[in-house]
Order: sequence, then C-alpha cells, then structure tokens
Amino acid sequence: MELLLSVFITLVKVLIILGVFLGVGAYLTWFERKLAGHIQARVGPKLVGPFGLLQPLADGIKLLTKESVIPRNADKAVYYLAVVLAVAPALMLFSVIPFGPSFTLFGYEIKPLVSDVNIAVLLIFAFGSIVVYGTIFSGWASNSKYAFIGSLRKAAVVIGYEVILGFSVLGVILLAGTMSTVGIVQAQIERGIWFVFYQPVAFVLYLFCMLAETGRVPFDIQEAEAELVTGYNVEYGGMRFGVFPLAEWYLGVMALSAIAVVLFFGGWSGPAIFGPLSPYLWFFIKMFGLVFFVLWLHWTLPRFQARDITEVGWKVMLPLAIANVVITAVVAYIL
Repeated sequence: MELLLSVFITLVKVLIILGVFLGVGAYLTWFERKLAGHIQARVGPKLVGPFGLLQPLADGIKLLTKESVIPRNADKAVYYLAVVLAVAPALMLFSVIPFGPSFTLFGYEIKPLVSDVNIAVLLIFAFGSIVVYGTIFSGWASNSKYAFIGSLRKAAVVIGYEVILGFSVLGVILLAGTMSTVGIVQAQIERGIWFVFYQPVAFVLYLFCMLAETGRVPFDIQEAEAELVTGYNVEYGGMRFGVFPLAEWYLGVMALSAIAVVLFFGGWSGPAIFGPLSPYLWFFIKMFGLVFFVLWLHWTLPRFQARDITEVGWKVMLPLAIANVVITAVVAYIL
C-alpha cells in the first residue's frame, strides 16, 4: 500500500509539472511578444482575445492543422526521434528541482520535487547533454545542408559551454558539500546567505552558458535566418516545428532559471525584510525574474558570430571557470 501511494504521488507530481510548465511555456510566447513590442515601441498581440491573450491558443490550432511535409529522403525514424529528444530533456530537468520545503498532507510527507536524489546535479548535466542529440538528429535526418550546418553550429556551442557550465557549478558543490539540489538549498539557508554572493563569477558564467544552451541572443547562431533559414529545424512543419522553440526557448529557459535559483539564489528562501511570503512564491518570483531577464536580453543585444562565441567560450570563460574552482577549493580548505 505504501509503495502504491508513493507511485501515485509521483505520477501526480509528473502530471502537475507537465501541465503547468507546458502551459506556462505556451503563454511565454505571448509574454515575449508583448515584451518585444514594448521594447520596439509597438503593441504586440492584441487582436486574438483581450490583450491578445488567446494568441497562444490560436498558434496551437494553426500548428496542429498546418500541413507537415517530410523530406522525401529523410530518415523518418531519426526525424521523429529528434522531436522527442528536443523536448524530453527540458522536461526531465524539472524532476530534480525542489520548488519549496516539504509539507504534510493527510499525514503523509510531500516533497515538492519528483525525485530527491543525492546526485541531482549530475542528473542535470546528463539531461542537459541529451539536448544536443535532438539538434544533431534533426539536422542530419532532414537530409538538408542548411539544417545540418545549423545543427553542427548549435552542437559546437552546446558542447563548449557544457564544459564551462560544469566548472561554474563546481564551486557551488564545494561550498555546499553535496550534489543534492535540496542539500544545496539547505546549505544556503543554514549559512544565511545565498551562494551568488560567494560565487558571483560562477553565476555570470552560468548565465552565459544558459543563454548558449537555450540558443538565446547573443548565442542564437543556429537559427541565423539570413544564412540558414531558421537552421536545424527548417525541414520540420506543423506542430513538430513548434516543439523545437517551445522546448529550447521556453521550457529550457525556465528549467535552467529554476536551477540557477537553486544553485545561487537560495531556492525557496527569501529575505525576511519583505515579510512572511510563501516559500513557493519566493521560488517562482526568483525563477521568473531570471526568465524575464533572458527575454529582455534577447530583444536588446545583437547576435554574435559563431567564431566569436566559440573563441570567447574556450579562451576566456573556460579559464575563468577553472580559476574560480581552484580559488574556491583553496579558500574552502583554508577556512
């Protein structure tokens, strides 16, 4: 009975995460258009529903009813698999994110995360690295030179910045003494200070890696329209085309922002000066604050060249990340 109850609770958590974040991801498309409109002195969506609020629904209907043409010489099995590998890793990242402290419901302790494991940070790296397979598979299976070039450019960026991401997070692990996401949050609560104040360099590097991983400006070279006609997903149509930006631009940004909150901003803890706000509210305030920052950058900065992105990553950011880890380890050992 205890096992069945545990399985049932886990399934409920999974369904809640799927429903909430897929829905929020769809409406982030509306929010980003509104934000871009204000930045560029225009109104954004306004005709479909009040304030354009039904625009995501209209987009979904359009994508579902649009003809989807598959290239004649495409590898169909890999072609479809690429769509799954694009969205599944982004959703799996949410499984190890604690959205708040545990609570009791009907005498049973409920942890607001799907899986509380002591190697959660390693799972985050593992899930994140799978994303590159979806990109490579989509470009290769499409049998299109434009799509394949776009996938290779994206893969080069992701592989380079995955290394930097790993080193940037090592400093946090050294300070917390654990790779558990819950343990990292608890370590910050016990210290009474967020790790971003101990690891400002690591956070800046993480932020750059987050932009690179999700293909956001200034790292969106895989979708340079003038060169690659939207890049690796150019041969996809209908809802299969819509899955790629939903997974990369929105689900990926939300997941990596939530991870940043856990690693650097104390998770669900908040400053006492703002009063007794719900810890869950604190978590989402910080998470969507980072999401807003990423969207804001997207419509503010220009796009870099592929060569500049890889050179900055390997020659500047990676040495900085390694130096930060070494200094953190030395200081932690001395203290």
